Amino acid sequence: MASSASATAGGSEPGASPARAGAVLATLIAVAGVANLNLSVANVALPDIGKAFDAGQTGVDLVAVGYSLGLAASVLYLGAVGDRYGRKQMLVLGMALSIPASILAAVAPSIEVLFGARVLGGVAAGMAYPTTLALITALWSGANRTRSIALWSALGGGIAALGPLLAGGLLEFFDWWSVFLVTAPLAAIAMVLAWRIVPAHVNETTDPVDHIGGVLSIVMVGTLILAINIAPEPGKAATAAGLAIVAVAAIAAFLWRQRRAKPPLYDLEVAARRTFWVAALAGIIVFGSLMGAMFIGQQFVQNVLGYSTLDAGLAILPGVFGMVIVAPRSAKLVEARGSRFTLLLGYCFCFLAFLVMLFLWEDNVAYPVVGLGYLLVGIGVGLAGTPASRSLTGSVPVKRAGMASGTADLQRDLGGAILQSIFGALLTAGYAASFSQSIAASPNSSEISQKVQNELTKSFSSAAETAKQYPEYAHQIIAAAQQSFLDGGDWTYTAGAIAVLVGAVVVFFLFPRHEDELALLKSYRAEDAGAG
Repeated sequence: MASSASATAGGSEPGASPARAGAVLATLIAVAGVANLNLSVANVALPDIGKAFDAGQTGVDLVAVGYSLGLAASVLYLGAVGDRYGRKQMLVLGMALSIPASILAAVAPSIEVLFGARVLGGVAAGMAYPTTLALITALWSGANRTRSIALWSALGGGIAALGPLLAGGLLEFFDWWSVFLVTAPLAAIAMVLAWRIVPAHVNETTDPVDHIGGVLSIVMVGTLILAINIAPEPGKAATAAGLAIVAVAAIAAFLWRQRRAKPPLYDLEVAARRTFWVAALAGIIVFGSLMGAMFIGQQFVQNVLGYSTLDAGLAILPGVFGMVIVAPRSAKLVEARGSRFTLLLGYCFCFLAFLVMLFLWEDNVAYPVVGLGYLLVGIGVGLAGTPASRSLTGSVPVKRAGMASGTADLQRDLGGAILQSIFGALLTAGYAASFSQSIAASPNSSEISQKVQNELTKSFSSAAETAKQYPEYAHQIIAAAQQSFLDGGDWTYTAGAIAVLVGAVVVFFLFPRHEDELALLKSYRAEDAGAG
Protein backbone atom coordinates (compact mmCIF):
# COMPACT_ATOMS: atom_id res chain seq x y z
CA MET A 1 0.00 0.00 0.00
CA ALA A 2 2.85 2.38 0.74
CA SER A 3 4.33 1.97 -2.70
CA SER A 4 0.96 2.49 -4.36
CA ALA A 5 0.44 5.65 -2.40
CA SER A 6 3.88 6.91 -3.24
CA ALA A 7 3.25 6.53 -6.93
CA THR A 8 0.23 8.77 -6.83
CA ALA A 9 1.19 11.17 -4.16
CA GLY A 10 3.98 13.14 -5.66
CA GLY A 11 1.81 16.00 -6.74
CA SER A 12 2.70 15.90 -10.47
CA GLU A 13 -0.78 14.75 -11.55
CA PRO A 14 -3.71 17.05 -10.82
CA GLY A 15 -6.07 15.52 -8.32
CA ALA A 16 -3.98 12.45 -7.38
CA SER A 17 -5.12 10.41 -4.36
CA PRO A 18 -3.78 7.39 -2.43
CA ALA A 19 -5.22 3.89 -2.45
CA ARG A 20 -8.17 3.53 -0.05
CA ALA A 21 -8.31 7.32 0.07
CA GLY A 22 -11.54 7.46 2.08
CA ALA A 23 -10.29 5.18 4.85
CA VAL A 24 -6.92 6.94 5.03
CA LEU A 25 -8.50 10.41 5.23
CA ALA A 26 -11.03 9.23 7.83
CA THR A 27 -8.17 7.87 9.98
CA LEU A 28 -6.17 11.09 9.69
CA ILE A 29 -9.25 13.10 10.66
CA ALA A 30 -9.84 10.75 13.62
CA VAL A 31 -6.27 11.34 14.86
CA ALA A 32 -6.67 15.09 14.39
CA GLY A 33 -10.02 14.86 16.16
CA VAL A 34 -8.45 13.35 19.29
CA ALA A 35 -5.87 16.14 19.37
CA ASN A 36 -8.53 18.80 18.79
CA LEU A 37 -10.85 17.32 21.42
CA ASN A 38 -8.08 17.41 24.04
CA LEU A 39 -7.43 21.00 23.04
CA SER A 40 -10.91 22.24 23.92
CA VAL A 41 -12.36 19.75 26.36
CA ALA A 42 -11.03 21.57 29.43
CA ASN A 43 -12.67 24.93 28.73
CA VAL A 44 -16.09 24.14 30.16
CA ALA A 45 -14.51 22.59 33.28
CA LEU A 46 -12.39 25.64 34.13
CA PRO A 47 -14.76 27.07 36.77
CA ASP A 48 -14.91 23.66 38.51
CA ILE A 49 -11.13 23.27 38.28
CA GLY A 50 -10.65 26.73 39.80
CA LYS A 51 -12.90 25.80 42.74
CA ALA A 52 -11.37 22.34 43.23
CA PHE A 53 -7.82 23.70 43.55
CA ASP A 54 -8.69 27.18 44.89
CA ALA A 55 -6.75 28.51 41.92
CA GLY A 56 -6.42 32.11 40.80
CA GLN A 57 -7.29 33.27 37.30
CA THR A 58 -3.67 32.79 36.18
CA GLY A 59 -3.67 29.16 37.35
CA VAL A 60 -6.92 28.55 35.49
CA ASP A 61 -5.49 30.26 32.41
CA LEU A 62 -2.40 28.02 32.51
CA VAL A 63 -4.53 24.88 32.63
CA ALA A 64 -6.49 26.17 29.65
CA VAL A 65 -3.38 27.06 27.67
CA GLY A 66 -1.12 24.17 28.80
CA TYR A 67 -2.17 21.84 25.99
CA SER A 68 -1.71 24.56 23.37
CA LEU A 69 1.67 25.40 24.90
CA GLY A 70 2.96 21.82 24.60
CA LEU A 71 1.61 21.48 21.08
CA ALA A 72 2.79 24.86 19.80
CA ALA A 73 6.26 24.48 21.31
CA SER A 74 6.86 21.06 19.75
CA VAL A 75 5.19 21.05 16.31
CA LEU A 76 8.08 22.51 14.29
CA TYR A 77 10.61 20.08 15.73
CA LEU A 78 8.38 17.02 15.66
CA GLY A 79 7.14 17.81 12.16
CA ALA A 80 10.75 17.66 10.94
CA VAL A 81 11.36 14.46 12.90
CA GLY A 82 8.33 12.90 11.18
CA ASP A 83 9.61 13.95 7.74
CA ARG A 84 12.90 12.19 8.43
CA TYR A 85 12.10 9.15 10.56
CA GLY A 86 8.54 8.28 9.58
CA ARG A 87 5.23 10.11 9.73
CA LYS A 88 3.18 7.01 10.44
CA GLN A 89 5.36 6.19 13.45
CA MET A 90 4.79 9.72 14.78
CA LEU A 91 1.02 9.25 14.47
CA VAL A 92 1.10 6.03 16.46
CA LEU A 93 3.51 7.34 19.11
CA GLY A 94 1.50 10.51 19.56
CA MET A 95 -1.73 8.64 20.14
CA ALA A 96 0.03 6.20 22.48
CA LEU A 97 1.44 9.03 24.63
CA SER A 98 -1.96 10.75 24.72
CA ILE A 99 -3.35 7.90 26.83
CA PRO A 100 -1.11 8.28 29.95
CA ALA A 101 -1.22 12.09 29.58
CA SER A 102 -5.02 12.02 29.77
CA ILE A 103 -4.98 9.70 32.77
CA LEU A 104 -2.41 11.85 34.60
CA ALA A 105 -4.57 14.95 34.05
CA ALA A 106 -7.60 13.12 35.46
CA VAL A 107 -5.82 12.07 38.68
CA ALA A 108 -3.78 15.27 39.15
CA PRO A 109 -3.51 16.15 42.88
CA SER A 110 -2.64 19.81 42.28
CA ILE A 111 -3.04 22.58 39.73
CA GLU A 112 0.69 22.33 38.95
CA VAL A 113 0.47 18.61 38.11
CA LEU A 114 -2.62 19.24 36.02
CA PHE A 115 -0.78 21.94 34.08
CA GLY A 116 2.15 19.55 33.52
CA ALA A 117 -0.18 16.80 32.30
CA ARG A 118 -1.78 19.24 29.86
CA VAL A 119 1.65 20.21 28.51
CA LEU A 120 2.55 16.50 28.11
CA GLY A 121 -0.70 15.91 26.25
CA GLY A 122 0.16 18.82 23.99
CA VAL A 123 3.56 17.30 23.17
CA ALA A 124 1.81 14.02 22.32
CA ALA A 125 -0.46 15.94 19.98
CA GLY A 126 2.65 17.64 18.55
CA MET A 127 3.76 14.20 17.39
CA ALA A 128 0.45 13.28 15.79
CA TYR A 129 -1.43 16.39 14.74
CA PRO A 130 1.07 18.04 12.34
CA THR A 131 1.69 14.64 10.81
CA THR A 132 -1.95 14.36 9.69
CA LEU A 133 -1.64 17.42 7.45
CA ALA A 134 1.84 16.39 6.29
CA LEU A 135 0.41 13.06 5.13
CA ILE A 136 -2.48 14.77 3.33
CA THR A 137 0.10 16.92 1.56
CA ALA A 138 2.18 13.87 0.63
CA LEU A 139 -0.70 11.60 -0.41
CA TRP A 140 -3.02 13.99 -2.27
CA SER A 141 -2.41 16.68 -4.88
CA GLY A 142 -4.29 19.31 -6.84
CA ALA A 143 -7.99 19.89 -6.21
CA ASN A 144 -8.23 16.62 -4.26
CA ARG A 145 -5.69 17.96 -1.78
CA THR A 146 -7.68 21.18 -1.33
CA ARG A 147 -10.89 19.20 -0.71
CA SER A 148 -9.13 16.85 1.71
CA ILE A 149 -7.68 19.80 3.64
CA ALA A 150 -11.15 21.38 3.76
CA LEU A 151 -12.66 18.20 5.24
CA TRP A 152 -9.74 17.83 7.65
CA SER A 153 -10.11 21.45 8.74
CA ALA A 154 -13.91 21.34 9.05
CA LEU A 155 -14.29 18.05 10.87
CA GLY A 156 -11.20 18.56 13.04
CA GLY A 157 -12.39 22.03 14.01
CA GLY A 158 -15.91 20.78 14.53
CA ILE A 159 -14.70 18.08 16.91
CA ALA A 160 -12.72 20.72 18.82
CA ALA A 161 -15.84 22.85 19.12
CA LEU A 162 -17.83 19.82 20.31
CA GLY A 163 -15.38 19.37 23.19
CA PRO A 164 -17.28 21.74 25.50
CA LEU A 165 -20.56 19.91 24.77
CA LEU A 166 -19.05 16.52 25.63
CA ALA A 167 -17.41 17.98 28.74
CA GLY A 168 -20.63 19.69 29.79
CA GLY A 169 -22.55 16.42 29.61
CA LEU A 170 -19.91 14.60 31.66
CA LEU A 171 -19.85 17.32 34.31
CA GLU A 172 -23.57 16.87 34.89
CA PHE A 173 -22.77 13.45 36.39
CA PHE A 174 -19.07 13.44 37.27
CA ASP A 175 -16.39 15.79 38.59
CA TRP A 176 -13.89 17.82 36.55
CA TRP A 177 -11.50 14.87 36.10
CA SER A 178 -13.92 13.13 33.72
CA VAL A 179 -13.32 15.61 30.90
CA PHE A 180 -9.70 14.50 30.65
CA LEU A 181 -10.24 10.77 31.08
CA VAL A 182 -12.76 10.49 28.24
CA THR A 183 -10.14 11.03 25.52
CA ALA A 184 -7.97 8.05 26.52
CA PRO A 185 -10.11 5.33 24.83
CA LEU A 186 -10.57 7.55 21.76
CA ALA A 187 -6.79 7.88 21.47
CA ALA A 188 -6.43 4.09 21.70
CA ILE A 189 -8.90 3.58 18.84
CA ALA A 190 -7.17 6.22 16.69
CA MET A 191 -3.79 4.60 17.40
CA VAL A 192 -4.98 1.21 16.10
CA LEU A 193 -6.54 2.77 13.00
CA ALA A 194 -3.34 4.68 12.22
CA TRP A 195 -1.25 1.53 12.60
CA ARG A 196 -3.53 -0.53 10.33
CA ILE A 197 -4.58 1.91 7.61
CA VAL A 198 -2.12 4.78 7.09
CA PRO A 199 0.64 4.20 4.47
CA ALA A 200 4.23 4.34 5.70
CA HIS A 201 7.27 6.21 4.30
CA VAL A 202 5.55 8.27 1.59
CA ASN A 203 7.66 11.09 0.10
CA GLU A 204 9.81 11.39 3.22
CA THR A 205 13.23 13.02 3.27
CA THR A 206 16.62 11.52 4.04
CA ASP A 207 18.07 14.87 5.17
CA PRO A 208 19.31 14.99 8.78
CA VAL A 209 17.21 16.81 11.39
CA ASP A 210 18.52 20.05 12.90
CA HIS A 211 18.12 19.01 16.54
CA ILE A 212 19.71 22.20 17.90
CA GLY A 213 17.18 24.26 15.98
CA GLY A 214 14.44 21.99 17.31
CA VAL A 215 15.42 22.63 20.92
CA LEU A 216 15.60 26.38 20.28
CA SER A 217 12.12 26.32 18.72
CA ILE A 218 10.74 24.65 21.85
CA VAL A 219 12.40 27.20 24.14
CA MET A 220 11.31 30.27 22.16
CA VAL A 221 7.65 29.28 21.88
CA GLY A 222 7.33 27.88 25.40
CA THR A 223 8.91 30.84 27.18
CA LEU A 224 6.94 33.36 25.10
CA ILE A 225 3.60 31.79 26.02
CA LEU A 226 4.53 31.44 29.69
CA ALA A 227 5.67 35.07 29.86
CA ILE A 228 2.33 36.28 28.50
CA ASN A 229 0.39 34.17 31.01
CA ILE A 230 2.44 35.05 34.07
CA ALA A 231 2.68 38.80 33.35
CA PRO A 232 -0.63 39.83 35.03
CA GLU A 233 0.02 37.80 38.20
CA PRO A 234 0.84 40.10 41.17
CA GLY A 235 4.50 39.88 42.16
CA LYS A 236 5.47 37.94 39.01
CA ALA A 237 6.66 40.85 36.87
CA ALA A 238 10.33 39.90 37.23
CA THR A 239 9.64 36.27 36.32
CA ALA A 240 7.61 37.31 33.29
CA ALA A 241 10.33 39.73 32.20
CA GLY A 242 12.98 37.02 32.57
CA LEU A 243 10.93 34.60 30.46
CA ALA A 244 10.39 37.30 27.83
CA ILE A 245 14.14 37.95 27.64
CA VAL A 246 14.79 34.22 27.22
CA ALA A 247 12.14 34.09 24.47
CA VAL A 248 13.70 36.99 22.57
CA ALA A 249 17.18 35.47 22.90
CA ALA A 250 15.89 32.07 21.74
CA ILE A 251 14.19 33.65 18.72
CA ALA A 252 17.42 35.40 17.73
CA ALA A 253 19.43 32.21 18.23
CA PHE A 254 16.87 30.18 16.24
CA LEU A 255 17.02 32.60 13.28
CA TRP A 256 20.83 32.60 13.41
CA ARG A 257 20.90 28.82 13.51
CA GLN A 258 18.45 28.42 10.60
CA ARG A 259 20.56 30.63 8.35
CA ARG A 260 23.55 28.36 8.90
CA ALA A 261 22.17 24.83 9.38
CA LYS A 262 22.38 22.51 6.35
CA PRO A 263 19.57 21.61 5.96
CA PRO A 264 17.71 23.92 8.33
CA LEU A 265 14.85 22.79 10.52
CA TYR A 266 12.85 25.74 9.21
CA ASP A 267 13.80 26.96 5.74
CA LEU A 268 13.70 30.76 6.03
CA GLU A 269 13.83 31.19 2.25
CA VAL A 270 10.65 29.15 1.89
CA ALA A 271 9.10 30.91 4.89
CA ALA A 272 9.75 34.27 3.20
CA ARG A 273 7.44 33.36 0.31
CA ARG A 274 4.38 35.60 0.41
CA THR A 275 1.91 32.75 0.10
CA PHE A 276 3.60 31.17 3.11
CA TRP A 277 4.25 33.84 5.73
CA VAL A 278 1.11 35.89 5.11
CA ALA A 279 -1.00 32.73 5.27
CA ALA A 280 0.77 31.73 8.49
CA LEU A 281 0.06 35.11 10.09
CA ALA A 282 -3.53 35.01 8.87
CA GLY A 283 -4.02 31.57 10.41
CA ILE A 284 -2.49 32.60 13.73
CA ILE A 285 -5.08 35.37 14.08
CA VAL A 286 -8.14 33.50 12.85
CA PHE A 287 -7.54 30.29 14.81
CA GLY A 288 -6.47 32.31 17.83
CA SER A 289 -9.79 34.14 17.57
CA LEU A 290 -11.66 30.84 17.73
CA MET A 291 -9.75 29.52 20.74
CA GLY A 292 -9.91 32.85 22.53
CA ALA A 293 -13.63 33.22 21.94
CA MET A 294 -14.30 29.69 23.22
CA PHE A 295 -12.05 30.23 26.24
CA ILE A 296 -13.74 33.45 27.38
CA GLY A 297 -17.21 32.46 26.19
CA GLN A 298 -17.38 29.24 28.18
CA GLN A 299 -16.54 31.10 31.38
CA PHE A 300 -18.94 33.94 30.50
CA VAL A 301 -22.02 31.75 30.09
CA GLN A 302 -21.31 29.90 33.36
CA ASN A 303 -20.04 32.72 35.57
CA VAL A 304 -22.29 35.54 34.37
CA LEU A 305 -25.33 33.89 32.81
CA GLY A 306 -25.44 30.98 35.26
CA TYR A 307 -25.57 28.21 32.63
CA SER A 308 -25.04 24.65 33.75
CA THR A 309 -22.01 22.85 32.32
CA LEU A 310 -24.24 20.99 29.83
CA ASP A 311 -25.98 24.19 28.72
CA ALA A 312 -22.57 25.86 28.36
CA GLY A 313 -21.49 23.06 26.04
CA LEU A 314 -24.72 23.26 24.06
CA ALA A 315 -24.27 27.02 23.69
CA ILE A 316 -21.34 26.56 21.34
CA LEU A 317 -23.18 24.33 18.83
CA PRO A 318 -23.93 27.18 16.37
CA GLY A 319 -20.18 27.64 16.01
CA VAL A 320 -19.77 23.94 15.22
CA PHE A 321 -22.54 24.02 12.62
CA GLY A 322 -21.15 27.16 11.01
CA MET A 323 -17.66 25.70 10.77
CA VAL A 324 -18.63 22.25 9.51
CA ILE A 325 -21.10 23.54 6.92
CA VAL A 326 -18.93 26.34 5.57
CA ALA A 327 -15.43 24.78 5.53
CA PRO A 328 -16.04 22.23 2.73
CA ARG A 329 -17.58 24.98 0.60
CA SER A 330 -14.58 27.18 1.23
CA ALA A 331 -12.53 24.74 -0.88
CA LYS A 332 -14.65 25.60 -3.92
CA LEU A 333 -14.36 29.28 -3.09
CA VAL A 334 -10.56 28.98 -2.91
CA GLU A 335 -10.42 27.28 -6.30
CA ALA A 336 -12.77 29.83 -7.88
CA ARG A 337 -11.79 33.13 -6.22
CA GLY A 338 -8.44 32.44 -4.55
CA SER A 339 -7.10 32.31 -1.00
CA ARG A 340 -7.01 36.09 -0.52
CA PHE A 341 -10.73 36.58 -1.15
CA THR A 342 -11.68 33.61 1.04
CA LEU A 343 -9.42 34.73 3.89
CA LEU A 344 -10.85 38.25 3.86
CA LEU A 345 -14.40 36.92 3.84
CA GLY A 346 -13.59 34.79 6.87
CA TYR A 347 -12.09 37.78 8.64
CA CYS A 348 -15.30 39.77 8.10
CA PHE A 349 -17.31 37.14 9.99
CA CYS A 350 -14.74 36.93 12.82
CA PHE A 351 -14.81 40.72 13.21
CA LEU A 352 -18.61 40.72 13.36
CA ALA A 353 -18.43 37.99 16.02
CA PHE A 354 -16.25 40.12 18.29
CA LEU A 355 -18.54 43.11 17.80
CA VAL A 356 -21.49 40.99 18.94
CA MET A 357 -19.54 39.83 21.99
CA LEU A 358 -18.36 43.34 22.82
CA PHE A 359 -21.67 45.18 22.52
CA LEU A 360 -24.36 42.53 23.04
CA TRP A 361 -22.97 39.96 25.51
CA GLU A 362 -24.28 41.45 28.76
CA ASP A 363 -25.44 40.01 32.08
CA ASN A 364 -29.04 39.53 30.90
CA VAL A 365 -28.41 38.58 27.28
CA ALA A 366 -30.75 36.01 25.69
CA TYR A 367 -29.27 32.83 24.26
CA PRO A 368 -29.92 33.65 20.56
CA VAL A 369 -27.45 36.52 20.87
CA VAL A 370 -24.88 34.23 22.53
CA GLY A 371 -25.40 31.68 19.77
CA LEU A 372 -25.03 34.38 17.12
CA GLY A 373 -21.55 35.26 18.39
CA TYR A 374 -20.48 31.62 18.22
CA LEU A 375 -22.09 31.15 14.78
CA LEU A 376 -20.25 34.11 13.30
CA VAL A 377 -16.84 33.04 14.60
CA GLY A 378 -17.49 29.45 13.41
CA ILE A 379 -18.31 30.66 9.89
CA GLY A 380 -15.25 32.91 9.90
CA VAL A 381 -12.89 30.12 10.90
CA GLY A 382 -14.59 27.70 8.50
CA LEU A 383 -13.96 30.08 5.61
CA ALA A 384 -10.42 31.08 6.53
CA GLY A 385 -9.02 27.74 7.72
CA THR A 386 -8.83 26.04 4.32
CA PRO A 387 -7.00 28.82 2.40
CA ALA A 388 -4.56 29.35 5.27
CA SER A 389 -3.57 25.68 5.39
CA ARG A 390 -3.69 25.19 1.63
CA SER A 391 -1.39 28.17 0.96
CA LEU A 392 1.17 26.84 3.43
CA THR A 393 1.24 23.31 2.03
CA GLY A 394 1.30 24.56 -1.56
CA SER A 395 4.33 26.76 -0.91
CA VAL A 396 6.82 24.06 0.19
CA PRO A 397 8.34 20.96 -1.42
CA VAL A 398 6.37 17.83 -0.58
CA LYS A 399 9.43 16.27 1.09
CA ARG A 400 9.38 19.20 3.55
CA ALA A 401 5.66 18.78 4.23
CA GLY A 402 6.45 18.62 7.94
CA MET A 403 7.55 22.26 7.81
CA ALA A 404 4.26 23.30 6.21
CA SER A 405 2.12 21.13 8.46
CA GLY A 406 4.11 22.21 11.51
CA THR A 407 3.51 25.83 10.57
CA ALA A 408 -0.16 25.13 9.86
CA ASP A 409 -0.49 23.61 13.30
CA LEU A 410 1.66 26.32 14.82
CA GLN A 411 -0.69 28.95 13.41
CA ARG A 412 -3.55 27.19 15.17
CA ASP A 413 -1.80 26.41 18.40
CA LEU A 414 0.53 29.38 18.68
CA GLY A 415 -2.33 31.61 17.63
CA GLY A 416 -4.60 29.88 20.13
CA ALA A 417 -1.98 29.95 22.87
CA ILE A 418 -0.95 33.56 22.30
CA LEU A 419 -4.43 35.02 21.86
CA GLN A 420 -5.81 32.81 24.63
CA SER A 421 -2.93 33.94 26.83
CA ILE A 422 -3.47 37.59 25.91
CA PHE A 423 -7.21 37.25 26.42
CA GLY A 424 -6.60 35.54 29.76
CA ALA A 425 -4.14 38.23 30.83
CA LEU A 426 -6.56 40.99 29.82
CA LEU A 427 -9.42 39.19 31.56
CA THR A 428 -7.34 38.82 34.72
CA ALA A 429 -6.23 42.46 34.68
CA GLY A 430 -9.65 43.81 33.75
CA TYR A 431 -11.43 41.68 36.33
CA ALA A 432 -9.04 42.71 39.11
CA ALA A 433 -9.18 46.41 38.18
CA SER A 434 -12.97 46.45 38.05
CA PHE A 435 -13.42 44.58 41.33
CA SER A 436 -10.88 46.84 43.04
CA GLN A 437 -12.95 49.84 41.93
CA SER A 438 -16.10 48.17 43.30
CA ILE A 439 -14.39 47.59 46.65
CA ALA A 440 -13.16 51.18 46.79
CA ALA A 441 -16.67 52.48 46.06
CA SER A 442 -18.30 50.27 48.69
CA PRO A 443 -19.44 52.01 51.90
CA ASN A 444 -17.92 49.05 53.82
CA SER A 445 -14.54 49.19 52.07
CA SER A 446 -12.68 50.06 55.29
CA GLU A 447 -13.95 46.83 56.88
CA ILE A 448 -12.64 44.57 54.10
CA SER A 449 -9.25 43.10 54.99
CA GLN A 450 -6.41 42.91 52.50
CA LYS A 451 -6.63 39.11 52.51
CA VAL A 452 -10.31 39.18 51.56
CA GLN A 453 -9.61 41.79 48.88
CA ASN A 454 -6.96 39.53 47.39
CA GLU A 455 -9.41 36.63 47.27
CA LEU A 456 -12.13 38.76 45.68
CA THR A 457 -9.87 40.13 42.96
CA LYS A 458 -8.05 36.84 42.26
CA SER A 459 -10.72 35.24 40.07
CA PHE A 460 -14.46 34.77 39.74
CA SER A 461 -14.36 31.31 41.33
CA SER A 462 -12.36 32.68 44.26
CA ALA A 463 -14.92 35.47 44.74
CA ALA A 464 -17.73 32.89 44.64
CA GLU A 465 -16.02 30.86 47.38
CA THR A 466 -15.55 34.03 49.45
CA ALA A 467 -19.25 34.83 49.06
CA LYS A 468 -20.09 31.53 50.76
CA GLN A 469 -18.05 32.62 53.78
CA TYR A 470 -19.98 35.89 54.06
CA PRO A 471 -23.59 34.97 53.24
CA GLU A 472 -24.90 38.37 54.36
CA TYR A 473 -22.87 39.96 51.53
CA ALA A 474 -23.11 37.07 49.05
CA HIS A 475 -25.46 38.85 46.65
CA GLN A 476 -23.29 41.97 46.46
CA ILE A 477 -20.09 39.93 46.02
CA ILE A 478 -21.49 37.81 43.19
CA ALA A 479 -22.99 40.85 41.46
CA ALA A 480 -19.66 42.67 41.65
CA ALA A 481 -17.80 39.59 40.41
CA GLN A 482 -20.15 39.22 37.43
CA GLN A 483 -19.78 42.88 36.50
CA SER A 484 -16.01 42.65 36.87
CA PHE A 485 -15.95 39.60 34.61
CA LEU A 486 -17.99 41.51 32.03
CA ASP A 487 -15.57 44.44 32.21
CA GLY A 488 -12.57 42.15 31.80
CA GLY A 489 -14.36 40.38 28.94
CA ASP A 490 -14.82 43.68 27.11
CA TRP A 491 -11.06 44.16 27.20
CA THR A 492 -10.61 40.77 25.51
CA TYR A 493 -13.28 41.26 22.84
CA THR A 494 -11.78 44.63 21.93
CA ALA A 495 -8.34 43.01 21.59
CA GLY A 496 -9.83 40.27 19.41
CA ALA A 497 -11.49 42.78 17.09
CA ILE A 498 -8.24 44.74 16.76
CA ALA A 499 -6.27 41.55 16.00
CA VAL A 500 -8.73 40.58 13.26
CA LEU A 501 -8.54 44.06 11.71
CA VAL A 502 -4.74 43.93 11.68
CA GLY A 503 -4.83 40.50 10.02
CA ALA A 504 -7.31 41.69 7.39
CA VAL A 505 -5.10 44.67 6.52
CA VAL A 506 -2.05 42.42 6.11
CA VAL A 507 -3.94 39.97 3.89
CA PHE A 508 -5.54 42.74 1.80
CA PHE A 509 -2.29 44.50 0.99
CA LEU A 510 0.26 41.68 0.99
CA PHE A 511 -1.42 38.43 -0.08
CA PRO A 512 -1.45 38.01 -3.89
CA ARG A 513 -4.69 38.07 -5.86
CA HIS A 514 -5.96 34.84 -7.41
CA GLU A 515 -4.05 34.88 -10.71
CA ASP A 516 -0.86 36.08 -9.05
CA GLU A 517 -1.24 33.40 -6.36
CA LEU A 518 -1.50 30.63 -8.96
CA ALA A 519 1.53 31.98 -10.81
CA LEU A 520 3.56 32.17 -7.61
CA LEU A 521 2.66 28.62 -6.54
CA LYS A 522 3.57 27.35 -10.00
CA SER A 523 6.95 29.12 -9.87
CA TYR A 524 7.61 27.70 -6.40
CA ARG A 525 6.95 24.17 -7.62
CA ALA A 526 9.29 24.68 -10.57
CA GLU A 527 11.97 26.16 -8.30
CA ASP A 528 11.69 23.27 -5.83
CA ALA A 529 11.75 20.69 -8.63
CA GLY A 530 14.91 22.30 -10.02
CA ALA A 531 16.54 22.32 -6.60
CA GLY A 532 15.56 18.68 -6.10
